[in-house]
Amino acid sequence: MSTIEQTQTVPAGTWELDPVHSKAAFSVKHSGIATFRGSFKEVTGRLEDGVLTGGVKVASVDVPVEQLIGHLQSPDFFDAERNPEITFTSTDLRQDGDQLVINGDLTMRGVTKPLEAVGSLAGPTQYLDGKDRIALEVTTVVDRTEFGINWNAPLPGGGQALGNDVTLTVELQLVKAEA
Repeated sequence: MSTIEQTQTVPAGTWELDPVHSKAAFSVKHSGIATFRGSFKEVTGRLEDGVLTGGVKVASVDVPVEQLIGHLQSPDFFDAERNPEITFTSTDLRQDGDQLVINGDLTMRGVTKPLEAVGSLAGPTQYLDGKDRIALEVTTVVDRTEFGINWNAPLPGGGQALGNDVTLTVELQLVKAEA
């Protein structure tokens, strides 16, 4: 895809996160049969000149089991005290037909790994407040053990309590920054 085509599909300029309409979530196989889901309440994001950056505050992890929140912040999982944020910086952001493809570096627990996420880009459109907005929705799968998240427990009938593959889903609404 040429640079001209990219600038027509990926908006130029600076776009700031609308935190009310943005979410970062994760899901992982649990007990070998079900999917466990969680998210983060504090999300950051910015698209500037074709580079997407963002992250989440680990302390804002949100799951349906209150007692699990502390365990997820412990060294067994995200290790929030030593690694308070999970961050991402894109190295390439492009449209491939109708699909948005984002390559970049994810840093979790102090470990940085490349990843590719795919999804969609919508907009720009003008909202009720008169400001231009875009929406990005992307998904990727990472192996949690590559980031040092190794906790697991054997199940009585065989297998492990948690799968290693974690699906990350990010939905961002970004507002055009005032010049």
